[in-house]
Amino acid sequence: MSQHRNTGVTETPDTGTAPEVSEERRAPNLIDEQHILDAAYGLLLAVGMRRMTMADIARAADVSRATLYRRWRNVREVVATLMTREWTTLANAELDVTAGIARERLVGGVVRLVRASRSNRMLRKIIEVDPEFLLPYLLHRRGTNTTRQLELIEHGIRQGIADGSIRDGDVAVRAESVLLTAWSFALTGPALTEEAEQLSALDDQLHDLLERYLAP
Repeated sequence: MSQHRNTGVTETPDTGTAPEVSEERRAPNLIDEQHILDAAYGLLLAVGMRRMTMADIARAADVSRATLYRRWRNVREVVATLMTREWTTLANAELDVTAGIARERLVGGVVRLVRASRSNRMLRKIIEVDPEFLLPYLLHRRGTNTTRQLELIEHGIRQGIADGSIRDGDVAVRAESVLLTAWSFALTGPALTEEAEQLSALDDQLHDLLERYLAP
């Protein structure tokens, strides 16, 4: 991630009112959204989401608060966008495999994604400091990341049905079952043990579980 000039946290309350654009700040059309998200990432790792304000993010990214409010209404929305970026990067890296039969690609990709998610610095920080941020997506509604993950798993299952490595059946329901299983290993695995050897053993069990569930 990029380095930022200022990641300090101000104690000034964030009123939620978008201020006027300072002439000393860069024009909105010149602002790179990824640069802002990089700044938010650094702050989140440093202090957690609860202590971040829009003013802090603007200061770290060297943009005006007005620029932030034109894109996001609050810190929670900034972090949600940041989460989408992180999950997309992880999923693209771990699921983009072409070798082997479709079931092997899907199962291996899901296990790698679980392992990468479990060790992701941002996710670990949120779980440790601001776990309530994740609760709506786990208990009440489907977020953008969930939808994207299901699409990728469904695609893998359809490929497996086509090449005969995955049994035929309801693609959507099985994708949901795979995702829920993966979530439990990613999010609650560290609650059982933080030893690398035991976590690796859990990953092996996840691999076997998914293989047997999807096999014809």
